Amino acid sequence: MEFDAVLLPPRRARMVAQGFWHDRTINDDLDACVAAHPDKLALTAVQVETGAVTRFTYAELARMADRIAVGLTRLGVGRNDIVACQLPNWWQFTLTYLACSRIGAVVNPLMHIFRERELSFMLRHGEAKLVIAPKTFRGFDFEAMVTGLQPSLPDLRHVVVVGGTGANSFEALLSGPEWEKAPDAQDILTRHRPGPDDVTQLIYTSGTTGEPKGVMHSANTVMANIIPYAQRLALGADDVVLMASPMAHQTGFMYGLMMPIMLQARVVLQDIWEPKQAIALVQSEGATFTMASTPFLTDLARTVAETGQGVPTLKTFLCAGAPIPGPLVEQARAALGAKVVSAWGMTENGAVTLTQLDDADERSFSTDGYPLPGVEIKVVDIDGNSLPAGEAGKLLLRSCSNFGGYLHRPHLNGTDADDWFDTGDLARIDAQGYLRITGRSKDVIIRGGENIPVVEIESLLYRHPAIAMAAIVAYPDERLGERACAVVVPKPGMGIDLPAIQAFLKEQKVAIQYIPERLIVRDALPSTPSGKIQKFKLREMLQDTPS
Repeated sequence: MEFDAVLLPPRRARMVAQGFWHDRTINDDLDACVAAHPDKLALTAVQVETGAVTRFTYAELARMADRIAVGLTRLGVGRNDIVACQLPNWWQFTLTYLACSRIGAVVNPLMHIFRERELSFMLRHGEAKLVIAPKTFRGFDFEAMVTGLQPSLPDLRHVVVVGGTGANSFEALLSGPEWEKAPDAQDILTRHRPGPDDVTQLIYTSGTTGEPKGVMHSANTVMANIIPYAQRLALGADDVVLMASPMAHQTGFMYGLMMPIMLQARVVLQDIWEPKQAIALVQSEGATFTMASTPFLTDLARTVAETGQGVPTLKTFLCAGAPIPGPLVEQARAALGAKVVSAWGMTENGAVTLTQLDDADERSFSTDGYPLPGVEIKVVDIDGNSLPAGEAGKLLLRSCSNFGGYLHRPHLNGTDADDWFDTGDLARIDAQGYLRITGRSKDVIIRGGENIPVVEIESLLYRHPAIAMAAIVAYPDERLGERACAVVVPKPGMGIDLPAIQAFLKEQKVAIQYIPERLIVRDALPSTPSGKIQKFKLREMLQDTPS
């Protein structure tokens, strides 16, 4: 794979000089952990459905990373090859990334909610050489899905199955044989170790084009975010991170996989969100910090209040992905006893703004936080002129953690010659410098922290034989923040209902979370003289229409 991370070289000298790029990789940090604390517990992975618990010390983590790395080379994986990983929060996810980093391969995290439609595009566009997937998870056969796609993906040589029983199982190929003891192991493990500016992660984000964009990050860009993030939150080696947010999201990857190793701390992985299980893990493992979207906070606070089971060690809950209702902050503070911190970020940058630990609680529901060190933000009008405090406009940011660009799509990078990145969001900044997202110029709905690619779903609806016009708009939801509503105009003489739309989209192999959960049928859609659908009028209509 040839990477076109064109945004990295022009920034290098300035970022190093300013102290934001540290020229370290995850290999350096893992090696430091082994040297300082080889026997310290590093990772605990819990599978909710089976009850399985797997633990690794730092020495065991490094040894398994070496083993899997050599195993990957036996399958033909080398420097700059893409290893796609469609796993829940299992230990194999963490170890796959660490192993890839040993040999200069690039990990491509894929959400386990993705189905054939999303996967076929991402695996083809990213030229994935190998995919690691579960045999089954939550009743779905991932092995059958991915192997079914393989004939249409010319670059995909291997499908490795976690929990598999055949010759293609993760254990048989990677974690079982003692590859690290092979005569050529040391040479393999040192020959192609990546540098801090090499691409280390390829992660796809949904946008408005109907096709996901492949975000390229280096060790320098992600670590430039994680270090000030941990400092803002006063996290250190004594902390225990509970991570139930998917590691295939930047939230889980950066702050549940990488950050604990960088801090020489400990992480507890939970593969399925279940609030009672989370409470039990906080109690048994002494978790001090977690980060998740607003629905997780709602569930945890409610369950603690209902059961009387406390989380005494939990110091901080960082909430991102959707605005936090004020009453929820109050309820969570009372139930959990933890500080609730709000944040805003994006795949291209990681967390951009965070409230501060000594901020009044009100800041967590009235703002989206204050920029991290190394981050500048500004709000501009349609002509690019900076707007004064309190006025809403287009949000631009300039950050030490800004990505390297979109794979094979540099024309979409959205970063100007002065390194200002167009976020596609609308916002205002108050007199104290705190950010508040007011809307999105990108046509995306955020359902429980998960971006719904609106344009793609709309284009599919236009293929339905009974639909003449279609639009997808958000409607508010107390728990998830937003859900998707389909507003459609049927073809003359034809009818349509929500079950029919849902069944149609399932036939198109769309992720369940992307499918509209509400339907409004109309004779016409409001539009401009040029024919553009006026979605703001549809949103207004939804506010006045009972669900």
